[in-house]
Formats: sequence, C-alpha cells, structure tokens
Amino acid sequence: MIVLIGFMGAGKTTVGHLLAAELGLPFADTDLVIEQRTGRSVRDIFAADGEPAFRELEHTVTAELLAGPDAVLALGGGAVQHPGTQQALRAHRVVYLEVGYAESMRRVAHDEARPMLRDPGLMAIYQRRLSSYQAVATEQVATGGRPAEAICLDVLARLGGPAERRR
Repeated sequence: MIVLIGFMGAGKTTVGHLLAAELGLPFADTDLVIEQRTGRSVRDIFAADGEPAFRELEHTVTAELLAGPDAVLALGGGAVQHPGTQQALRAHRVVYLEVGYAESMRRVAHDEARPMLRDPGLMAIYQRRLSSYQAVATEQVATGGRPAEAICLDVLARLGGPAERRR
C-alpha cells in the first residue's frame, strides 16, 4: 500500500493516478470513496453534518481501505490528524507531497467543492497540519513548481525497486 498525504492542492490525486498506472495498482481517493458510499458530496457532508462527523467518516473509510488489497491511496488533507488514522498509517509507505501554502491556494482557489477554502483560519490549519504530515510520512517529496510526471518519478525513485514499491 502506498499512501499519499498532504495539504489540498499538493497533487495527491493527480500523482496518485500516475503512480497507480506505473505500478499496475488500483487507485483510490478517500474523498471520492466517501462521496460514492454516501451519495453526498464532501461539501454537503461538511455543511449538513459538520467537520467532526466528516472526519469520523473519513477515518472509517481510510481504515477500511488500508486493510484492503494493495493500492495507491490518496487521503484528504485533514485525514492525518485523526489519531486512529495516524496509528493505521504506521504499517504503510506514506508519501508526504509537500506544497507551500501560496502554491496550494493558487492550485485550488476556484474549486468550489472544497469546503475548507472558506475557512478564515485556513493558513493556521495549514500550519497545524504540517507536523502531522511529517510525523506519519516515510517519504517526503516537494511538489512546488513541478509537473506531476516529475513528482511521480521522484516518488518512484524514493520507494526503491519494483519489489519494494509493491509493498
């Protein structure tokens, strides 16, 4: 299992698709799995149920996916703050795709589906999450100003040979 973490706009979904194709593994994005299972958008869940309810649902889905067959898995930006998720990630290769706050905002500024974008304390949220990303990551890859293909190659190189990457 290869798990991609990082703040919104880090490239988890884009790089995840590329990695999965390169490794011959399925790809899953926890936000999309949540939307498929609930029939609701992440934005609607945040609005109707609140962030704590979403985070519990996110943890449940993440734990199920981590216990399943090998895949490349992209987690939502806040998933690593859940203690249960942190514990579950210890048994997996976790790649932190690092993105600066300004670049993150440039990448996602017009994405209406992201409920956290309207939070006035978003910069503080970003800063709080950095230590969680670093604490659970087994690898860290900078994404700033780089094309997804180059990031994918960097991740593959850090994960080692084909036998190592498929763990």
